Amino acid sequence: MEWRDQGILLATRRHGETSAIIEMFTPARGRHVGVVRGGTSRRIAPMLQPGAQLDVSWRARLEDHIGSFTVEPVRSRAAAAMGDRLALAGLNAVTALLSFCLPEREPHPALYARTEALLDLLGQGDIWPLAYLQWEQALLEEMGYGLDLSSCAVTGATEGLIFVSPKSGRAVSAEGAGEWADRLLPLPDVLRGEGDAEDAEIALALKTTGHFLSAHLAANLGDKPLPEARARLVDAISRRI
Repeated sequence: MEWRDQGILLATRRHGETSAIIEMFTPARGRHVGVVRGGTSRRIAPMLQPGAQLDVSWRARLEDHIGSFTVEPVRSRAAAAMGDRLALAGLNAVTALLSFCLPEREPHPALYARTEALLDLLGQGDIWPLAYLQWEQALLEEMGYGLDLSSCAVTGATEGLIFVSPKSGRAVSAEGAGEWADRLLPLPDVLRGEGDAEDAEIALALKTTGHFLSAHLAANLGDKPLPEARARLVDAISRRI
């Protein structure tokens, strides 16, 4: 079995004395794991940085084997992240979340395209937090936990939507919330693609998307905790307020 594709490196770990095991995210193959022979060498190791864009060839005797990768660099994103706390936190959060939640070998071409576009914006701190929030919403949608913010789950109203139900992910108006308001999640305008994308609004919106990542997505993946890299990104955004 053999295939070739281009993708984003999500994670790498040492394997034996000289090799590395890497996780790639490609449009056609999804999250795919394989061994890079000589992956700890001076020539190859610098390529194997999370977020790197790589041209990869995978080969195995049987399709269900872990197989081996040969890799060639396309572009590194390390330079955009080094020296920029927000960019580094963002790069780590994106790669960690994808490694955490993507099923192995299941293609997600639309999510892949959004991820590549998001990572190519690293270092542009004026627009990156909003782009990340929108990516996280797309990730929830792709994983089956998308938010329905079009109308109130109680009254059907499309105006005055200020809450999100923590169970259903549907919007709720002030009128529809009633005495349950203190049990609902905030729905800032930016989460609906409206209003100014201030850091405070984005941080509030990430509180809501974070609930669904943790209480729904992670809970259904064996109740594992979310990668700490996401919390570090939220903290980095909050510190700019």
